[in-house]
Amino acid sequence: MSSLRQSLIGSALILAAVLWGCGRGAGTPKERMYVAVPQVSLRDRVAALYNKVGTVKAGDRVEVLDRQKRFAKVRSSSGQEGWMEERYLVDQKVFDQIQKLAADAGKLPPQGIASARTETNLHVAPGREAEHMFQLQEGEKAQVLTRATAERPGAFLPPPAGKKPGDQDGGRPQPVREDFWLVRSLPSPGHAGWVLGRMIDLDVPLEVAQYAEGQRIVAYFVLSDVPDGEKRVPQYLLALTETKDALPFDFNQIRVFTWNAKRHRYETAYRERKLFGLLPIHVGAESFDKEGRLPVFSFQVKDDHGNTAERKYKLNGPMVRRVLAPGEQPEPSRRRPAPPVRRRKAK
Repeated sequence: MSSLRQSLIGSALILAAVLWGCGRGAGTPKERMYVAVPQVSLRDRVAALYNKVGTVKAGDRVEVLDRQKRFAKVRSSSGQEGWMEERYLVDQKVFDQIQKLAADAGKLPPQGIASARTETNLHVAPGREAEHMFQLQEGEKAQVLTRATAERPGAFLPPPAGKKPGDQDGGRPQPVREDFWLVRSLPSPGHAGWVLGRMIDLDVPLEVAQYAEGQRIVAYFVLSDVPDGEKRVPQYLLALTETKDALPFDFNQIRVFTWNAKRHRYETAYRERKLFGLLPIHVGAESFDKEGRLPVFSFQVKDDHGNTAERKYKLNGPMVRRVLAPGEQPEPSRRRPAPPVRRRKAK
């Protein structure tokens, strides 16, 4: 009797363990990942010859059911199951970074509209090797928001003249740095991400872009528009810089172009050089007593000591003037003093 009882107890324990194990497996949540390519087909098996059993696209959430070599078996939100290459997936951490980046980008004012030169990735951080999920297609439009720099993997600047890479006093090889731009695809609300600077072109109107004089235009804005016959013509603010990457400033020159209705052409109403300008530039309108409501723009500049301060300007007709903050003193004139007048001695 005792042996039978022990046998029954043992069987009951085994059955309970099996049921507990099955219940545990059924309740274990599957790993969630996200598709990081524009579109990919799901396969029915991992083999050279396979059948397509479904399709998923960028941003789709999938559950990972199994892994084999470089493939993952997934289930889409619509219930489709199949195999796809694991390199086309990103994890929850990357997805959360993309969501945060999109939220942060939504708080930044656009600095212009650009077009993608070719298909390019929207990275979660500046850098060619940073993770990505979405892409800009060739010719696709995007708002340009701000700039950052990152090292180019495996690229180094040549040593100074007369030095060799191994020289003790030559220092370590300096990595090449390149510009990346945070953009938001159009139409809004679009996907946000960092793109390599040389992969996009600002859509600056040719009428004013032709006056860049070899400088790189990094931002442009319509300040106002004026009548010319039966049409209205926009007036522009441009921010420009040198044609180099990884400069310490975002721009070092601004130009305002106003429209001469009599001569039917753009003219430079204002130009300021030697700026240590920082993006973003803010554009709007404010009321100025008797002058009325005027277009204004402002941005941050950095001085030789690393301190930043805001500069604001107003456009009144074809005239651009600084708007001084309370207590701010006007800058001293940079004009050279007039030479002294020499008087002839009376004979």
